[in-house]
Amino acid sequence: MDKNTSRDSVAALTLGALGIVYGDIGTSPLYTMKEVFSPATGIPLDAVHLIGAVSVIFWGLMMVVTLKYVLLILRADNRGEGGIMALTALAAKAAGTTPRRRVILLLTGVFGAALFYGDSIITPAISVLSAVEGLEVVSTGFKPFVLPISIAVLIGLFAVQRYGTSVVGKLFGPVIVLWFGVLAVTGLHQIIQQPAILAALNPLNAFHFLVSQGWHIFVVVGAIVLAFTGAEALYADMGHFGKRPIQLAWMGLVLPALAINYMGQGALLMRDPSALENPFFRLFPESVLIPAVMLATVATVIASQAVISGAYSMTKQAMQLGLLPRMQVQFTSAKEMGQIYMPGVNWVLLAGVLLAVVGFGNSSAMAAAYGIAVTVTMLITTILTFFVVRNGWKYPLALTIASTCVFLTLDTLLVVSCSLKFFQGGWFPLAMGGAIFIVMATWRRGRELLIDSIKQDDPELLPFIGALSGDSIPRAMRTAVYAAANPDTVPQALMHNLKHNQVLHERNLILTVVFHDVPWIPVADRVRVEALTPGFWKIKVNYGFKDTPDIPAALEMCESQGLALNMFEISYFLSREIVVPTKGTGMAHWREVLFTVMSRNSGSVADYFRMPNNCVIELGTRVQI
Repeated sequence: MDKNTSRDSVAALTLGALGIVYGDIGTSPLYTMKEVFSPATGIPLDAVHLIGAVSVIFWGLMMVVTLKYVLLILRADNRGEGGIMALTALAAKAAGTTPRRRVILLLTGVFGAALFYGDSIITPAISVLSAVEGLEVVSTGFKPFVLPISIAVLIGLFAVQRYGTSVVGKLFGPVIVLWFGVLAVTGLHQIIQQPAILAALNPLNAFHFLVSQGWHIFVVVGAIVLAFTGAEALYADMGHFGKRPIQLAWMGLVLPALAINYMGQGALLMRDPSALENPFFRLFPESVLIPAVMLATVATVIASQAVISGAYSMTKQAMQLGLLPRMQVQFTSAKEMGQIYMPGVNWVLLAGVLLAVVGFGNSSAMAAAYGIAVTVTMLITTILTFFVVRNGWKYPLALTIASTCVFLTLDTLLVVSCSLKFFQGGWFPLAMGGAIFIVMATWRRGRELLIDSIKQDDPELLPFIGALSGDSIPRAMRTAVYAAANPDTVPQALMHNLKHNQVLHERNLILTVVFHDVPWIPVADRVRVEALTPGFWKIKVNYGFKDTPDIPAALEMCESQGLALNMFEISYFLSREIVVPTKGTGMAHWREVLFTVMSRNSGSVADYFRMPNNCVIELGTRVQI
């Protein structure tokens, strides 16, 4: 019974992984072959070069995706979680206590995370646009309608995000299974008619093809890399599905279907070079072109959904790691805490996607922008993994260097190749990622300066409350919770309460929330209670960067540590800092102004920590940085 249950669970997770994890890389056949042999690359459209190019794609999938991500990177889990944020925390911890190395690794990982947002804009734009362009194969009369239809689909996709993905998500797996089945069947049909393409399975053909290109290799690889985009999703979504289902889905269906389809497109082009106009949709008979375009559009919407949901999760993690200001988070499922919707992120992404679609105009122009952000993230992943393998897993130095150099060479080739397209659109995702990185670095540094300023101005906690114990200050028969960024100084809200209301509460809790660079904190370690003077307690609440903050729920756990609280008699006193930028040391003045703007527009503390609004008293204080 247990074995059957386990088998059913793995099957369900594998189906879910197909729908979420592989949507991006699974829609790459829509545009990859067309771009590899476009006039811009200058590759002759003959049998030798077709076999060579398909061979490079196949062995690239084997080396970059299968060997690097599926077999190696998926082992680097941070308490079951994956992704650039989790890997950064793992690498920084494995690197030891050297502050300089730790800071460099953290900044490197944060930059990789920032680049993810560039990918979150390009992926929906190029995927949906390339699918709708299939209408041009049906009839050239549809060409003027491609852009409006693509824009309408994208607006609809972002508009329904507020309702959550639980209902649509159940359809993701079966639709993507159908999609990969269609990829395999259409590709196999062409291979049967032109079996010579099977020579692409020989790695020597890939080697000879690359060597024959000379310095032109960078132009060629810059197009071929489109077949590998989406590989990071395998690692990023490990926490949702687990390592085994992701590996089973790749080995059992995704890799064979992709390989067969790319070979099928190569076989078609060997027989009919005119199919280069749109080799993917020319795989289909004219009678089923309309259903094929519809299926491709649904598949690209699913691929886009995965990236959009990833952007929400990434933003939530960045907020809890102190890299971004608080933003509104809406939970769209009562059962799955991971299903969230962030209105601010959603509409900024939509604006960026529409800007990309209108600015580039078609999928071929957008292909120049696609890949550079992803390949830089792949390179960063390889660098961070080195420290995990060497310092965390304790592998021999020679073996670690040798394996890292292999992947580092591959990643560097991909990055350099994509960099050649910088002025053709590659600047777009890099500019987006750079802007996000500046915002993250500014927010983190600004918070450090803010806390330092508060620490200098506020008196120490223990002497202050010790002096209060002998005073005959009136006591309110309730519990006061004072949120404090620094648990060793007196919260501003406590001093304001004493100054203006001249009253203390029967119970006074100095509350500090700490977010750790691990995904989850066990419930047993969530809350720590420390008794101070009579009537005062210090409470520390711990969260991981994937935990959902809930202060009332955390306070209920205090009873197990000897502090029983009546949740209906609690008042939450919050101090809202009004930041005043000043010229001097710390940050550049423009960064201080940026931090001030972000601070004043950050979301409500009470909402973020799920405090009941009718029990919150917020007091403002001016702080200079």
